[in-house]
Amino acid sequence: MTMRSDGILGVGGGGGSDQNRATSAVVAASRRRWLKRRETWLVVLGVALHAVYMLSIFDIYFKTPIVHGMDPVPPRFSEPPAKRLLLLISDGMRADKFFEPDEEGIYRAPFLRNVIKNQGRWGVSHARPPTESRPGHVAIIAGFYEDPSAVTKGWKANPVEFDSVFNRSRHTFAYGSPDIIPIFCSALPHTTWDSYPHEYEDFATDASFLDEWSFDQFEGLLNRSHNDPKLKELLHQDKLVVFLHLLGCDSNGHAHRPYSSIYLNNIKVVDKIAERVYHLLEDYYRDNRTSYIFTADHGMSDKGSHGDGHPSCTDTPLVAWGAGIRYPKPATGNSHSDSVTRFIDKHAHDMPTPYDWGLNRVERVDVNQADIAPLMSTLLGLPSPVNSVGNLPLGFMKLNEAEEVEAVLANTKQILNQLLRKSHIKRSNSLFFKPFKPLVDHSLSLSQIDELISAKRYDAAMKLAVDLRNLSLEGLHYFQTYDWLMLMTVITLGYTGWMIVLALHVLQCYSSLSGDLSRKGHLSVQKKDSGKVYISGCLLMAILSALNLVEHSPPLYHAYIGMTVFLWTQIFSEYRLIRGLWRYLKERKADYFIKLLFAAAVAVVIVELLVHSFTDRKLYTWFFLIAGFVASILLHISIPWRSGIPVFVCISCWFLSVFTLMPAEIPDNNNLVVISGAIIIVVSLAAKWLDTHAEGNKFWQSITFHESRKPMCSMLYCIQILLVGVSSVMVFLSTKHRTQNQELHSSHQLINWLVAGSSMVLPLFSGNGILSRLTSIFLGFAPPFLLLSIGYEAVFYSALAVVLMGWILFENASHHSSQVKDSEQNTEEHVTIGSDERYLQLSDVRIPLIFMVLFNVAFFGTGNFASIASFEISSVYRFITIFSPFLMAALLIFKLFIPFMLVICVFSAITKLVRVPRLGCYFLVILFSDIMTIHFFFLVKNTGSWMEIGNSISHFGIVSAQVVFVLLLFALTNLYTRTIRVKPLSTASHSLKTL
Repeated sequence: MTMRSDGILGVGGGGGSDQNRATSAVVAASRRRWLKRRETWLVVLGVALHAVYMLSIFDIYFKTPIVHGMDPVPPRFSEPPAKRLLLLISDGMRADKFFEPDEEGIYRAPFLRNVIKNQGRWGVSHARPPTESRPGHVAIIAGFYEDPSAVTKGWKANPVEFDSVFNRSRHTFAYGSPDIIPIFCSALPHTTWDSYPHEYEDFATDASFLDEWSFDQFEGLLNRSHNDPKLKELLHQDKLVVFLHLLGCDSNGHAHRPYSSIYLNNIKVVDKIAERVYHLLEDYYRDNRTSYIFTADHGMSDKGSHGDGHPSCTDTPLVAWGAGIRYPKPATGNSHSDSVTRFIDKHAHDMPTPYDWGLNRVERVDVNQADIAPLMSTLLGLPSPVNSVGNLPLGFMKLNEAEEVEAVLANTKQILNQLLRKSHIKRSNSLFFKPFKPLVDHSLSLSQIDELISAKRYDAAMKLAVDLRNLSLEGLHYFQTYDWLMLMTVITLGYTGWMIVLALHVLQCYSSLSGDLSRKGHLSVQKKDSGKVYISGCLLMAILSALNLVEHSPPLYHAYIGMTVFLWTQIFSEYRLIRGLWRYLKERKADYFIKLLFAAAVAVVIVELLVHSFTDRKLYTWFFLIAGFVASILLHISIPWRSGIPVFVCISCWFLSVFTLMPAEIPDNNNLVVISGAIIIVVSLAAKWLDTHAEGNKFWQSITFHESRKPMCSMLYCIQILLVGVSSVMVFLSTKHRTQNQELHSSHQLINWLVAGSSMVLPLFSGNGILSRLTSIFLGFAPPFLLLSIGYEAVFYSALAVVLMGWILFENASHHSSQVKDSEQNTEEHVTIGSDERYLQLSDVRIPLIFMVLFNVAFFGTGNFASIASFEISSVYRFITIFSPFLMAALLIFKLFIPFMLVICVFSAITKLVRVPRLGCYFLVILFSDIMTIHFFFLVKNTGSWMEIGNSISHFGIVSAQVVFVLLLFALTNLYTRTIRVKPLSTASHSLKTL
């Protein structure tokens, strides 16, 4: 009998005697033990490497902008414009919903519109993503765009202490959400604050009462002051800040969408509160020395979420009036007085004001969100927060010419001080320091400005001050990205080294290449030379670590460099294998390289498809249309008899292609979710029928093999069908009751948790055939997915499962035709890894590539996972409505993981079906994923809009995390797939020979 062994590079092997095979078996036993230790080490290294390298984006792009040690710079005013300031922030209020009229043509905020037209100034405040509550409030109150790595603390806890307008005030009174108020007030002794309990934030109710609560607390404070002389004295001091945080719009937007009547009515509630608090303060003080600022931290997308850079999330209203604020001014030409300003979100801010806002005749002054902090500070005569990067918006302020220059100069010095501090820190820790050259002579510029002010040449002084401020902001960016080139180089070399290590491991352990090189004498053993490589690597690592210590580099810098050096040391230690591979390739013929290049080209096309699919989901539609057509043709060729399998595979792929054409923002469709339950039951019945009635057919024997026969309607299967039906009914009942009664019924909540939890345990007790176990897994995860669905994604679950079934049929047909061919030619596959596994062949590369496509479709099939705003919070309302960020996030992530679980379970089953090593395929998946990772690493931007920058970084993070996701999900799904059985190889071979 002839033995065949085509390795992953298409290497062919010759025959061998029985004695050689016996010797090989002994060697294989010890090799398996070595392989297990090596792969354990490799997996641990891979997890650690991706975890550490993924953190590099925080050092490159998300490094905290906060530095300490600067002196505050107060404006040189004889008297500040205002004694006190009221800050009203309506959380989650969109600019367009605030300014536009309702369906009857009546404006929703009549009081604030009257202010805009008769008393103050208005504009749009442009927020920078991530448009979350904490970063928005930090920008408004502290004047800087906070370190986005604070997301690891839920945007709540302070990752780094920072200065704010509240810190500089004489006293601050604040009332509102427990998620916001403590951030700024809990550590300040000169504050009076209170917040309501978290239990008040119930998404099943109208949350406008939260806004009323904040107002009532402040009104009660003023009423108490009439009987409390000490409090009254405090309230009449200068430099006071009153902050009312109004959460209603945010909660109602999440729960009911920003176009709902509840959300739109909440805008009227906010306007009424603004009117009441204005009259309350004017009646209390009667001195016209109060400034008022109304704005929002972020907007809200149409689907009721926020976080990304869409204008609906970044554009927020801004209205200011009172002491120190200019009166309205007629619009001349362009309605923006600051139309040349480059706003932080880079949106089309200089477009005409929408006609339906009815404000075209009133000058509009747009600002960056961080500009509000120096505005508030200047109004009160306070120093701007020392970490502020906001530009003082003079278009809002009523100052004389000299005061304007002094205000801008104080703003400039405050930003310049940050630059000088960062320059000093970097200079003191760097061996080869490169200063920011445009500001080497900054002291000369300051002297010139002071001379111009003394000479009352205010226009020239203003121009110099603004230029110096802009240069200071550029200098801050220079030092913020000072280590960028070094880090990018190290991380790129690290990823490249990791991919080479993986490729060498797969070639050495899962292909026949290593044995072929040994037989041809291309591998020579020289352990002394390997020792020299390790010693050289250790010396290099020690030198680089010493340099990092001298420069006081962060600990992660040591980890980045250390891992990169370690990986390349490992590569050079395998130089014998690399040299033997090079010699081996030089001996190959042209047809060998044609096959290799064709496989590489297909892999590159698919990887590039996956890369570009992050920005264009419609590419998956084209992919599955083409894949369905090609797969059906290949199946028609490989299956000699008439069969409906090619048609089934084609239709299933075409059906799945529809979903990536649908909107990423999933519309609510409760009836479609209920119908999806019936579709799931029909799909499972078809699979169960095939599993039972096709077992005797030679073509189906690999996927319908059972160690013992079971009846079609087993008790376990009936229970699973019942649970799917119950979950469909609960989808309807839970949603109907919550909609009608504004609450989640406790009995519905309990049933939903029980059904979802119990259904996922049942597949562990199902039959161990491929088809029967996968059908049970499909039914097991259906109830929780249905209960977490709100629209068409419930149908996507069945569509994905049908395509996965098509993949199994395709691999089964390929495996069957290969076995028939081997039987006809009197050959068999060369089993070398374990009792039922063979070497990887070049054609096996299709398995990890198809897996990656389906894995990414699970990401993007029903939305854009790369966007923060794609998380639909209403998905969890059948389990919980009381605001609990961690539990809600856990449920959302679990919903996203369910399609991945299906894909990985099928992937594991297919590796058993075609008898290839699962770990070998897993390492190929990592290899291809890291090609995408390094691609996205190069696509990361540090220019353009922040939305583009944020998306490019999130793409890199998602692909990096996929490697860890796959590993963790492999371990988790192993609970379901490890007992899957296929027909023994000897039995299968014997059956084929009798055909």
